[in-house]
Amino acid sequence: MLLADARALAPDLQVHEASPGDDLKFLAQLADWCGQYSPWTAPEVTGEAGESGYGIWLDVTGCGHLFGGEEALLANLVERVGELGFMARAAMADTPGAAWATVRYGLPLGEAILVTKPGKVRDVLRRLPVAALRFSPEICVGLERLGLRQAGDLFDLPRGPLVARFGDILIRRVDQALGRQPEPISPQNPPPKYRARLSFAEPIGKPEDLEEAARRLLKLLCQQLEQAGRGLRRLEVSFFRVDGSLTRLGIGTSGATRNATHLLRLLKEHLTSVDAGFGIETITAGALRDAELEADQLKLADVSRRTFKQVHAGEETMETLTDRLANRLGRRSVRRLRPRNSYMPEKAVRNVPYGEFGNRNGAGDGQWFINRRRPLSLFERPEPIDVIAPVPDDPPVMFRWRRIVHHIAVSDGPERIAPDWWEMTSPDLGEEVQSRDYYQVEDTAGDRFWVYRSGVYRGVESAANAQWYLHGLFA
Repeated sequence: MLLADARALAPDLQVHEASPGDDLKFLAQLADWCGQYSPWTAPEVTGEAGESGYGIWLDVTGCGHLFGGEEALLANLVERVGELGFMARAAMADTPGAAWATVRYGLPLGEAILVTKPGKVRDVLRRLPVAALRFSPEICVGLERLGLRQAGDLFDLPRGPLVARFGDILIRRVDQALGRQPEPISPQNPPPKYRARLSFAEPIGKPEDLEEAARRLLKLLCQQLEQAGRGLRRLEVSFFRVDGSLTRLGIGTSGATRNATHLLRLLKEHLTSVDAGFGIETITAGALRDAELEADQLKLADVSRRTFKQVHAGEETMETLTDRLANRLGRRSVRRLRPRNSYMPEKAVRNVPYGEFGNRNGAGDGQWFINRRRPLSLFERPEPIDVIAPVPDDPPVMFRWRRIVHHIAVSDGPERIAPDWWEMTSPDLGEEVQSRDYYQVEDTAGDRFWVYRSGVYRGVESAANAQWYLHGLFA
């Protein structure tokens, strides 16, 4: 209908300029809002035949019982979308193609929902027009010229002539609608494997109500994880407001856990940022990342303390402390040292974000095999010093560092550390491939240092090339 004709029929008609980009953006937001019915939601995109009915896909497998049945789920969905100011229709079927056809061509007049009985897709589609199978207008016109006006007319025809004339999309659409060929739908957000949901008869908004709801929700989620022998690494909590918008909060842990008390403590620090608006009607929690987590063997002392109520489940530990700091300051702001398979002090460890490997027990690509004392402060690059030693292989009796002279009172050593064999490929590499003799020395003022001599004395020429360095400071 032309705009002039429409205005002639309805003089009060309000006209606005079309904005397809904004329409698709809002459709994606509405698909997010539908996540309170199923974690598997996606806005409908333009297909091969150019069809785009501005719909939303929902995979509600296993979700019907949460609303009292599949029909009750669809009725609630249509009613809630209507409260947002939109007219909606919904249909449920065994296949995405059948649901698409039913909602657009199979709903009785005056009806807004329809649930196709399992196994009855063929009977429902048979009497619908061929356009219900998502064909392009050109294909529909061609089929009508051949007298094929209903979808059922295509079910039993020979396929060769149809493919030769219309292409393989015709057969593919038929098979997808009937379930003969899979039609995967990518969700807008990755659906969590473990998920818990809470809905409220009346919207909530008080901070204490949100905290209590989060406590119950996390308890339900941790029960699912415990039954599966899994632990949570990344948690996402979604708050669905009555105005159709939602807020998501994400927290992470350094290792797999299903301690609801600890998770709630991390989440509480972000609950103050949730804007309840006119009220929150549904909250969901999902484990975006999980890992295997078996039951821990408690020590006898821990069992006795818990038995006599001397400790509670939320007791602060190093792991819970680092998780709180990481969620408050950022995961890359909390660091830890991880071992590496190298005896060279500056290469024996590396500074990484806490929990990078998902193992809080300290296991990495190396093991802590050094059983000797190391300085608390280790320089990133050893600093050269001037040393006086009575004989070449003895510890120094005096050295100068940063223009300050230190007289040695006590010394211990040497400890010889050879370079890694895989780096000794060329004698031209210089200092890095030299053996080192380390000494722990203490000056007359009580300060303790870790110094080393690079190279081994083998005659006058080698003695002239040997260099001394300061590598660290003891506390």
